[in-house]
Amino acid sequence: MTEKRDYYEILGVTRDADKVTLKKAYRKLAIKFHPDKNPNNREAEDKFKEASEAYEVLSNENKRHIYDQFGHQGLEGAGHSGPGGFEDIFSSFGDIFEDFFGFGGGRGGRSNRVQRGSDLRYNMTIDFMEAAFGTEKTVSIPKLTQCDECDGTGSRPGTDVETCAHCHGTGQFIQSQGFFKVKTTCPYCKGRGSIISDPCPKCVGAGRVETVRKVQVKIPAGVDVGSKLRLTGEGEASPSPGGPSGDLYVVINVKPHKFFQRDGNDIVCAIDISFAQAALGADITVPTLVGEETLTIPKGTQFGDSFRLSGQGIASLRTGRRGDQIVKVLIKTPTKLTAKQKELLKQFDKLDGNKISNKLKNLFKNL
Repeated sequence: MTEKRDYYEILGVTRDADKVTLKKAYRKLAIKFHPDKNPNNREAEDKFKEASEAYEVLSNENKRHIYDQFGHQGLEGAGHSGPGGFEDIFSSFGDIFEDFFGFGGGRGGRSNRVQRGSDLRYNMTIDFMEAAFGTEKTVSIPKLTQCDECDGTGSRPGTDVETCAHCHGTGQFIQSQGFFKVKTTCPYCKGRGSIISDPCPKCVGAGRVETVRKVQVKIPAGVDVGSKLRLTGEGEASPSPGGPSGDLYVVINVKPHKFFQRDGNDIVCAIDISFAQAALGADITVPTLVGEETLTIPKGTQFGDSFRLSGQGIASLRTGRRGDQIVKVLIKTPTKLTAKQKELLKQFDKLDGNKISNKLKNLFKNL
């Protein structure tokens, strides 16, 4: 399987490019590789699709946010697969193609827009290790779904829906105010464009019913507190029959770990060692995310010194490369000593010519 290229690289823009810059870059590539200008050219066709997919993601604020945080893996986990073919591309970017090819909607014109379902938010708390390595959860989401009795029309099965006589089926009123025209929702049909004379007994004319749906959420490795996952189409059903559903946003919270702390893609931990290990050096065993690792403590190690275990951190959402594990050393002072240990420490103290008290005495002499 060929690895996808970076969307910013495909369009030839920087990561902070605004919408105007993105549109200009895409127009340039679309004109160059458009299938009508490159008949029977598979390479040009592939580049055209690649550029269209990149623009489709980066021109959408929510999708761009997910991509910037999680890369291609995050979009796949949110159910995004990009425009499927030329008809999808033309329907998505009809205004752009109309600008430089002169036909509306690419091919066959653009359809009237219908109201989209509401987006939903779900707060999910996961364990530290689940965030580090990824997991899959099943959640129950209460939401409005299309009524299966009337297929979302709101009308009793077998009866007809009447076109609203006030807005003539548009669902909107257009009012002129000086030089401006203002569109408002039709108050008679509530924007549906139709009047229901015989409501569906199940949804009482609403076209939607309250249900609880189970949703599988694939959480990629490397998510952190505040990460958002978008599940396309898992929000509430559209109030318009056949209209698009909203999206479900899963906001991640991560439980703290009793031993590890996270710093970006690195993890930090503290290890106690003895005075003798710090002074003489030692090989110690350190817990990691995947097991245990041997760490060499050099002689003369001081309290608070840090050591790095390369590649033992958390995988980056974008590159998959793992961070490091930072091990901070804490020198443990014994609280209970045997008589022999006390005697040996006293002997060491007499032999120690590098006492802190001696340094302080010399300091005050020079003042």
